[in-house]
Amino acid sequence: MSQKSYDNSPTLYLIPTPIGNMDDLTYRTVKILEMVDVLFCEDTRETGLLLNYLGMKKKLIANHEYNEINNHEKVLEYLKDGKMVGLVSDRGTPVISDPGYELARYVIDAGYNVVSLPGATALIPALITSGLAPMPFLFYGFLNSKKSKREQELENLKNERATMIFYEAPHRIEDTLNSLLQVLGNRKISISREITKKYEEIYRGNISNILPLTPEMKGEIVIVVEGNKETKDFSGLSIVEHVNLYISDGLSKMDAIKQVAKERDRKKSEVYEEYLKGEEHS
Repeated sequence: MSQKSYDNSPTLYLIPTPIGNMDDLTYRTVKILEMVDVLFCEDTRETGLLLNYLGMKKKLIANHEYNEINNHEKVLEYLKDGKMVGLVSDRGTPVISDPGYELARYVIDAGYNVVSLPGATALIPALITSGLAPMPFLFYGFLNSKKSKREQELENLKNERATMIFYEAPHRIEDTLNSLLQVLGNRKISISREITKKYEEIYRGNISNILPLTPEMKGEIVIVVEGNKETKDFSGLSIVEHVNLYISDGLSKMDAIKQVAKERDRKKSEVYEEYLKGEEHS
């Protein structure tokens, strides 16, 4: 009989795996991998290499962005049979810019436990070694690969005061830094590549200083960008004028209202109602 979770019921475990250095496997992770009856994994070949390293054999089922929804009933069948189920991505923590969200949500909605193990992820090491303010921070993941869409995403973020974290691929890093410079200005950034691996490296400075170094950046990359430090006085603007200012900058009406509510320390619903009333009388 399979070992159950803390309340003795079948559980889906979200299991982080090393992003580079195999010594980053926790004792608990190894124990859970030993105990699960089946592993849903982003790439069965990658997970197979990890299991070989640990001297384990498990039933593996592919779970990637193209088939995750099709696995809904499959994972429920295992849980209904009282099995212990694990979910892993190729490297790092499932769900965070990796497959797993759809499956985890479906299991939660079905009334079963979903338990996450703490473990390897790239964003936190990149943040705490960046030299930029660690809190608050906003993790965005990957920006769009198309220039126009990427720069629209950045337009929506340019007034964000929190430190921002992005993932990026080496073949897009130069284009992404150019977009950051164009939309956000020459801000302080940190770029970490190959975190936990032999050739781990961190670049720190302004965007313009780091741009010439992009040809030598290989491997998996995390970009940390300082938030907007500009102090603006909007006291002379009405709510309607303030919201319309951001709409003219390219934000949607709702995103503009959200930004105004944050800057004025007001509830979003209050700003929304005041904006609608103002628009009716204008």
